[in-house]
Amino acid sequence: MERNMRIIPYEVIAHAEQVTETPTGVEMIQAPQVWDTTKGAGIIVAILDTGCDTDHPDLQGRITKGRNFTDDDQSNPDIYEDYNGHGTHVAGTIAAIQNNTGVVGVAPEVNLLIGKVLNKDGSGQIDWIIQGIEYAIEQKVDIISMSLGGPDDVPELHEAIQKAVNSNILVICAAGNEGDNDSNTDEYGYPGYYNEVISVGAINLNRQSSEFSNSNNEVDLVAPGENILSTYLDGKYATLSGTSMATPHVSGAMALIKVTANQSFERELTEPELYAQLIKRTIPLGDSPRLEGNGMVYLTAQEELAKLFKPQTIARLLNI
Repeated sequence: MERNMRIIPYEVIAHAEQVTETPTGVEMIQAPQVWDTTKGAGIIVAILDTGCDTDHPDLQGRITKGRNFTDDDQSNPDIYEDYNGHGTHVAGTIAAIQNNTGVVGVAPEVNLLIGKVLNKDGSGQIDWIIQGIEYAIEQKVDIISMSLGGPDDVPELHEAIQKAVNSNILVICAAGNEGDNDSNTDEYGYPGYYNEVISVGAINLNRQSSEFSNSNNEVDLVAPGENILSTYLDGKYATLSGTSMATPHVSGAMALIKVTANQSFERELTEPELYAQLIKRTIPLGDSPRLEGNGMVYLTAQEELAKLFKPQTIARLLNI
């Protein structure tokens, strides 16, 4: 059995020195329409990845803690810098703060906890990932975002994820990039295939399923994952594609949902209840559920329904 995992393979489309825009993916899932209510303040998202460019201007003030579990920097636990770019790109999609220039993330006021579990080559031992999950649990994060995977079901990793979910942490994972654009065939990647995680597939900016996105009966939903602009190494920007890029859209969206749902119910919702709130904020795209799960995350889905239907009809449509 393989005892290592890697970043979900991704494609670098372009690099940029400087940009000033709201990425299309952030707009597609309707994040800006929620920002008058919340930008995710008070929520902690743990990113278990290749580390982060902690000096990136678009991430200043967002990173509150971090730890290195890899062999980079002589395994110094206090140095969790990103030498690959993958983790920094994920971080920007979740939490970048646009000032006069740069990009903005889905939830630009969340706090990020960086667990560096993959090294500069994008590879990590299972033990590093498990230690990262345990660290996130100890730090009482709200959400764990993992854009990594491998071909094997590793019981110890599964148990760590179950422990996180039982601690009321939402675990959001990339479905994987082994897809063949045929919903009748199955492609499995772990931890994305575990039932306990929220498994995220990818679509392009035209809402079409990405050819590389895994299909199986554990895909929960999809998000933009092609030509995604975000933060990158050395304070720069890059456009990447992969289910790795779709996952942080959902992680950021879940941060916004947790704030608004807890406010609405006037209590702390459980992990299953929050998952239900996420699924209520999806729209079907017409693909097989094995490709798109419940559809694309769309944060204003309930508000859009309210414009079209009576409350009783909405309740029936949402099965509430």
